[in-house]
Amino acid sequence: MSYQVIVIGGGPSGLMAAIAAAEQGVKTLLLDKGKKLGTKLAISGGGRCNVTNRLPEEEVIKHIPGNGRFLYSPFSIFNNYDIIEFFENLGVSLKEEDHGRMFPVSNKAKDVVNALLTRLDELNVEVRTSTPVKAIHYDEPQHEVILTSGEKLTTQSLVLAVGGKAVPHTGSTGDGYAWAKKAGHTITELFPTEVPLLSNDSFIKKKTLQGLSLRNVDVSVLNHKNKKIVTHKMDMLFTHFGVSGPAVLRCSQYVVKEFMKGRRPVTLEIDCLPDEREETLVNDLQLQMKNNAKKSFRNLIKGQLPERLLDYLLEVVEISQHEKAANISNQQLHQFVKQAKHFKVHIHESQPIEKAFVTGGGVSIKEVVPNTLQSKLMNRLYFCGEILDIHGYTGGYNITAAMVTGRVAGMHAAYESMA
Repeated sequence: MSYQVIVIGGGPSGLMAAIAAAEQGVKTLLLDKGKKLGTKLAISGGGRCNVTNRLPEEEVIKHIPGNGRFLYSPFSIFNNYDIIEFFENLGVSLKEEDHGRMFPVSNKAKDVVNALLTRLDELNVEVRTSTPVKAIHYDEPQHEVILTSGEKLTTQSLVLAVGGKAVPHTGSTGDGYAWAKKAGHTITELFPTEVPLLSNDSFIKKKTLQGLSLRNVDVSVLNHKNKKIVTHKMDMLFTHFGVSGPAVLRCSQYVVKEFMKGRRPVTLEIDCLPDEREETLVNDLQLQMKNNAKKSFRNLIKGQLPERLLDYLLEVVEISQHEKAANISNQQLHQFVKQAKHFKVHIHESQPIEKAFVTGGGVSIKEVVPNTLQSKLMNRLYFCGEILDIHGYTGGYNITAAMVTGRVAGMHAAYESMA
């Protein structure tokens, strides 16, 4: 069978690529090895599907620290606001939540997936699921896709939208890297991002704080000179293996990059009271202690920190839970405040890439034309989505990058097939 465009991969970028190609009127085939299309979309945003983000373009790109600047060119053709309009036109009403995150009004990811599948159907895109690809042969004037069944398909333009290695149960198992290498492409080192972190600290091992959430704290990654590499102010969670939650996930790629430089452990510093300056806290507490000398120090500060964390910090600085405020030395007070403002967790490892939300690394963006997503090394070969060395924070940014690159790749794959 011969096609003008074949798209391999039925995730957000592949679906957009197939729709964009077919909208140009070309004969399009979408292949996926899974039983269903849009599996990753269906579980994103906790099953509600965080379709995109409504922040200004500049802000969206800032939230894609892994080569986000590459997206300026694709964004000039199709951007996050175009994604919103695209889904509204398909009958999927969207609503904005905190930090610009856009969700379907129905809160159902399946509505997003079904709208895309309906559009594929309207455009007469041939869809084959449960159809793994065995090999790809690149040639002029057509590329050949060989299925594991032995069937051979030819296409004038080929779009690789097979994802990275994160969340492998959705089908992202890294198949595309070998196909990209065969076309001469460099695959930059793969690593987990947006991933929970592991610690061997005794309070983690003893599960002292397991299950405790901290709200709106500053989490920073420290370099070898104890200087902050990055800070994120969000929620976080202590687990049985280390730390997780939004702030930790955002910091995780910076920790992993330190590991890649040969540093272990890497220190995370948590400011549990980020809205208070250290000196102000000490002065305020000194005044309260003076005015409530007979009250226990613990009861004096109860409410400023979660009780389990408070009790642990008191233990660290050797203050009894029943110690009266009058008996607390200046040194003990300074130590306590320092612990609350500079709580340290030593990270020795991250969870593996298969447990990460996003893959870092991939097809080098230096070898891809930004405004078409075409390979610079192989005619009529296009890349989109997570197979590219582009990664962002959770919050709709990765799906945005996938949909934008998918749309642009699909359009240009179609144009090239008609040339």
